[in-house]
Amino acid sequence: MNKTALAYIVSIATFLVAIWLGVSIGAVKIPIETLWNNADATASNILWKIRMPRVLLAGIVGASLAISGAAFQGLLKNPLADPYTLGVSSGASVGAVITLFFGISLPFLGAFTLPVFSMAGAAVTMFLVLGFARMVDRSMKMETIILTGIIFGSFLGSVLSLMIALTQEELRQIVGWLLGSVSMRGWKYITMVLPFFIIGSFILWLNRRELNAMLFGEERAHHLGVNVKRRKLLILIGGSVLTGSAVAVSGTIGFVGLVVPHMTRLLWGSDHRHVLPLSLFNGATLLIICDLVARTIISPAELPVGVITAFIGAPVFAYIFYKQRRKGAM
Repeated sequence: MNKTALAYIVSIATFLVAIWLGVSIGAVKIPIETLWNNADATASNILWKIRMPRVLLAGIVGASLAISGAAFQGLLKNPLADPYTLGVSSGASVGAVITLFFGISLPFLGAFTLPVFSMAGAAVTMFLVLGFARMVDRSMKMETIILTGIIFGSFLGSVLSLMIALTQEELRQIVGWLLGSVSMRGWKYITMVLPFFIIGSFILWLNRRELNAMLFGEERAHHLGVNVKRRKLLILIGGSVLTGSAVAVSGTIGFVGLVVPHMTRLLWGSDHRHVLPLSLFNGATLLIICDLVARTIISPAELPVGVITAFIGAPVFAYIFYKQRRKGAM
């Protein structure tokens, strides 16, 4: 068995085990046979109306953040790049909170108003970060882009704080949403996010070979026949669609897009033909497990899943940054 086949077997098997643990463990233990046997009506209702939509939504959100993080890291050739550090998640949060704050619901969008505004916020932030980084440094060094993303993320964080300070009735809803959670979302949120997940993932998958070419530099990629400007735009759009839609249904969940692609590359190599799908499965697995921990560690109370991912992600972020700087110094 070659390494690639093993990578897919391990990733998919771990993903399926995570789903099984997510739907079966909780205040009420659900036997696995409830999936095909509805003899216990109570267990069946808990499984199909509460646990399964929650687990699937966590999987979709984790997969969205991980695959967009893998694409951003490949595009910018930096393992520190992800939707969170580039400020894209903050932009998506501002778009979503504006929708909640003003109670915006466009007739022709209906339930899709929230994810559309969130995606718009993510896309605008991404292009502002890149535009400002180009103004500061024409060579667009990775350090410049990362620092610009942190600057914009901090500014947008202050905008969010201002809206929270001005909020009255919606305060609890907005604060709870910003902490990141997939609790009590239901099937409605899955149907809301699924089309954007499919579209964004498909866009990135179509650019998997171009991401490989860009690892050698934009000039080399151009000589290999890649339309660099067009492909960069498509990758940024795909990543923004995934990030914006994920943030719209779950709030701000950091570090998934940073940790998962980096660990996937360390374990299985840097070929984006495999990094993208493997990151998708591994991101889904990570967030399902984090959500399981969030709802059981202090049961019957729950923690926001964003708290758990931050506990995991922040030390890993520090380790990656330390290794990068040490490597640069050497």
